[in-house]
Amino acid sequence: MKGDAAISGAVHRDRPHDSAEKHVTGRADYTDDIPEPLGTLHACLGLAEVAHGRLIGLDLSAVLAAPGVVGVLTAADIPGRNDISPNGTGDDPVFPVETVAFHGQPLFAVIAETREAARRAAVLARAQIDPLPHAITIEQALAAGYPDVTAPLVLERGAVGPALAAAPHRITGRMTVGGQDHMYLEGQIAFAIPGEDDEVTVHASTQHPTEVQQMVAQVLGIPANAVVVNVRRMGGGFGGKETQMNLFCVIAVLAAKRWNRPVKIRPDRDQDMIATGKRHDVVIDYDLGFDADGVIHGVDATIAARCGFSADLSGPVTDRALFHADNAYFYPAVRLRSRPIRTNTVSNTAFRGFGGPQGMIAAERMIEEIAYALGRDPLEIRKANFYREGRDLTPYHQRVEDMILPRLVAELEDSAEYAARREAVLAHNAQGGIIRRGIALTPVKFGISFTATWYNQAGALIHVYKDGSIHLNHGGTEMGQGLNTKVAQVVADAFQVDIERIRITKTTTEKVPNTSATAASSGSDLNAMAALDAAEQIKARLVAFAAESRGVDPADVVFAPNEVRIGAAAVPFDRLVHDAYMARIHLSAAGFYRTPDIHWDRAAGKGRPFYYFAYGASCSEVSIDTLTGEYRVERVDILHDAGRSLNPALDLGQVEGGFVQGMGWLTTEELWWDDHGRLRTHAPSTYKIPLASDIPRVFNVRLADWSENREMTIKRSKAVGEPPFMLAISVLEALSMAVASVADYRECPRLDAPATPERVLMAVERLRGG
Repeated sequence: MKGDAAISGAVHRDRPHDSAEKHVTGRADYTDDIPEPLGTLHACLGLAEVAHGRLIGLDLSAVLAAPGVVGVLTAADIPGRNDISPNGTGDDPVFPVETVAFHGQPLFAVIAETREAARRAAVLARAQIDPLPHAITIEQALAAGYPDVTAPLVLERGAVGPALAAAPHRITGRMTVGGQDHMYLEGQIAFAIPGEDDEVTVHASTQHPTEVQQMVAQVLGIPANAVVVNVRRMGGGFGGKETQMNLFCVIAVLAAKRWNRPVKIRPDRDQDMIATGKRHDVVIDYDLGFDADGVIHGVDATIAARCGFSADLSGPVTDRALFHADNAYFYPAVRLRSRPIRTNTVSNTAFRGFGGPQGMIAAERMIEEIAYALGRDPLEIRKANFYREGRDLTPYHQRVEDMILPRLVAELEDSAEYAARREAVLAHNAQGGIIRRGIALTPVKFGISFTATWYNQAGALIHVYKDGSIHLNHGGTEMGQGLNTKVAQVVADAFQVDIERIRITKTTTEKVPNTSATAASSGSDLNAMAALDAAEQIKARLVAFAAESRGVDPADVVFAPNEVRIGAAAVPFDRLVHDAYMARIHLSAAGFYRTPDIHWDRAAGKGRPFYYFAYGASCSEVSIDTLTGEYRVERVDILHDAGRSLNPALDLGQVEGGFVQGMGWLTTEELWWDDHGRLRTHAPSTYKIPLASDIPRVFNVRLADWSENREMTIKRSKAVGEPPFMLAISVLEALSMAVASVADYRECPRLDAPATPERVLMAVERLRGG
């Protein structure tokens, strides 16, 4: 294994998720399962029913008089700073003071003896709001002259205007892509327990414990060292618990300190969906020049995003959309612009892929446009534009040095029998009929690292106890993805011990400070490296002790499965640890890791924001009913690059789950606000995530077992949390082909997303001239 120590089998092998049995038997403890101390209070939000207006007053008398109510919290009750904006922009208040910015904005919180009492009391408030004009959509905000919510970004390379003017073919177009709700199984929840003086402990379902700690301290006006944030596990996050948890934690702590009693807040699903941010929906405008071979000469594109009332993470999300608007393709001349649009809707936020999917789908739409304009197989156009030697510079001036997509795509073409199946699809559609079919094979190139460079760091803490058992803590959070299992595998491999020796404990700001969010697919890359650093420190001390105490050269001390070979002797691991303790050897270490060789100059639009790229390819075949627009995903074949996977079983699960979630974004999950700014799709009854029946009838998923990360990542693995999400673009492309067949493929259907049955039917009728 290049650059790595010999392994005992702890890594690069299938291992079950450490909590898998607990998950399926219901024994896994989440925040809501923590026993409530006597006297626990419950909070509920009171939401605005106006999309935009001046807040004149709040009549809370009926709320306070309701049974079980202890009190209410408003902006006047905040002792510190009334702001929970993640970037310190000051535009995201806990409760508004003068202006209501969106329908569903929290105006106050009710604190009561029971959750039911708090919920019943919250609806009794009377808010006096003087309505103001509002803008719900991107188009409305642009027409009203709303300012951008944060500074836009421009990426540019080459002479775009001349390249477009000289191109033999040129197309302009627009694509609308909808947002997406996170729909985590476990909703938002926070549980605050007051301590002595200004101390407080918060149990929360958050991807970013340090940010919660910072926000609680900021709003209460206390130092961060007074706030402890604990996360044992989450029932899903997908980015929706990176910043959106701040509100709930702050309210729970404000109430806990005000009444000196434990306080829990757990909104119901409707309130959760109404009051928390989502994936940004976007409008993509593109101007594209290309030649008769389908090779792109120039691209000028703008991605406008509905950001909501505050900045939140919209700046980095829309930046990342531009970073991925090339996907796998080289643009000789390119100009990409973001428009982070302020609207009177909930502030949109992080979501799996973090803007990457919105950018990548722009690239695939342009490829599709070229293919239909030239009457060619879109896969041919994709191959013609792949990054390759001499054509390897991204719009942000980072070179693509590890392009393995040609091999991945060729292997998938062969294993999925793409050519033969495409011919069969064409033959089927040529017969006419109600049911039309489509097939598409699309690639993914996804950059891995936080584009906010300072987040690319992690810490870990390891204690080895004198009986040989190991205590592991790190700054990442477990949300079902198997992070804890992977980090434990790395530590077990380092010490060459059975993984059962290792106890993984809850993430807490008491042990590892200043953590980064578990996001950007970086959980294993960062935290496993930090844990390895801690393990190596302890190993070095044990080696030095063993060599000195046994009179051998340190080079002759070797860790082997559950023992340490010291010269000719083999000493059990726990025996050596006990002896080291008796000799007063320090058996604890704090590890640290920072990603090397990354930098980004946003003002110049240049740098190396990504440490490496992860790749994948998917082939999807669909059938549509041209009378109703309904469709089925018949078969999906995926070949994905996880480098030297730390745990292939877990990574396959991430690929499968990410693909299905991406398929939901592009097909069934439709967010709908009415003209008054009310979110009407605020529950599973009206918001349609994929069901078990929506999973492809045939679903073949493989990892590229020959891949190895050229960069010195943890055990040469690659991140696998976000990249598979965008493999689902092949489903939208296949649906597009099926629709295009009704007009003999003469026109690009320009199918917007989500491609609901209604949109598919309307596209069919439009191509038929109906």
